[in-house]
Amino acid sequence: MPGREDVFYVIREDILPEAIVKTVEAKRLIESNEAHTVHEAVEKVGLSRSAFYKYKDGIFPFNAFSQDKMITVSMDLEHRSGILSHVLKFVAEKGGNILTINQTIPLQGIANVALSIDTGNLLVSMSEFLEELKAINGVKMALIIGRG
Repeated sequence: MPGREDVFYVIREDILPEAIVKTVEAKRLIESNEAHTVHEAVEKVGLSRSAFYKYKDGIFPFNAFSQDKMITVSMDLEHRSGILSHVLKFVAEKGGNILTINQTIPLQGIANVALSIDTGNLLVSMSEFLEELKAINGVKMALIIGRG
């Protein structure tokens, strides 16, 4: 219906139609790089491509809406080649997922970078994550400026 707001429901997986459950699994395979194409993902889960495309934009795991796992980290980084790359690699290795990156133009050899990070799959505690981030060569300052 035009003008109608989206309505969401929480539904137990065991009562969902099989095609919807397989769509979620196919999306997970693509997001985790266990499948590199939609064709490969739907083949692995036994789903038609048309069913996948029918449901893919309307079904998400419940944790996809859990925003209390998102943080925003502000950092001052030295303006040297590869520093931001090291930070991004560190976040990935610790199980974080970068959602946004905002960077200022370096002034006096320092650039401010703000990262929004999904920490839902973080492999270490938040305090350990922040301490290790601060210890990266070239990171002059790092602090959490937002949650949720």
